[in-house]
Amino acid sequence: MSPTDTAHVSTAAPPPWAVWAAYAVPLCVLPSALWRLSLVFTDDAVTHWYMIFLSTVSMGLALLTLGLVHRWGQRFPHWVPRIGGRRIPARPVVGVALIGGWSLVAICVYFLLNHRFHFVQNIWVGIGDDEPVHPTPGWEVLRYYAPMLAWGPLVIAVAADYRRRAAMNHRMEKP
Repeated sequence: MSPTDTAHVSTAAPPPWAVWAAYAVPLCVLPSALWRLSLVFTDDAVTHWYMIFLSTVSMGLALLTLGLVHRWGQRFPHWVPRIGGRRIPARPVVGVALIGGWSLVAICVYFLLNHRFHFVQNIWVGIGDDEPVHPTPGWEVLRYYAPMLAWGPLVIAVAADYRRRAAMNHRMEKP
């Protein structure tokens, strides 16, 4: 079987929980991204580019989680020269996903521990000298970020399932 032959390769379907978890990731990121984008139109800050960039990047990364449960995340597109149609190596995909997921967990744990034990002084840190000072955000802001606490664990779970299915597919492809 050639590496570009996609018609005869059977792939293990992701379990329903993994599909639901993958779709939950963008939904966890969406409230904070929309909140930041809403500030672009209401705030007079000079950090508009930063809010747009952060919202776009976070949603883009969250949407990439869907590739862990769909076929388009398992094979290179046919239009890519030389590697089109070939299976995407699972090891780097899983590695990047796990590093990202565990990084998100570490950031959330740090945030929660810092909030409780005050490792770092809780003051406003703006971007640029002309950034206006804002009060420390309360629940009216944190409610948009609370769903993001699930982002890391969801990515870790979906990546682990992707690794399991990739290993199963690899065993099925061997003669």
